Amino acid sequence: MASTIQLRVEDDLKNKADSLFRDLGTDTTNAIRMFLAKAVAENGFPFEVKKTVANPYVEMSEEEILLKLEKARKQADEGKYREANNMVADIRTKYGL
Repeated sequence: MASTIQLRVEDDLKNKADSLFRDLGTDTTNAIRMFLAKAVAENGFPFEVKKTVANPYVEMSEEEILLKLEKARKQADEGKYREANNMVADIRTKYGL
């Protein structure tokens, strides 16, 4: 037998949630089911689900990218740079990779 859960939320919150879950390949009803099932399995609040971080360079023009590269080259020539493995470690930490 299945039970029904009804809840009221602000229209703006529902619309944003619907859009988010659609982007994640599901709908709000199934997202709530997943949350409840996982909460029971974990015996508490279970997890964080979020969209991947958008690539910040997608919106940049070729000219903007070339200017950033030129600035980076000048900084490297001045000895202002970071070791690649340190930078990769920071990125992995920041984005949980």
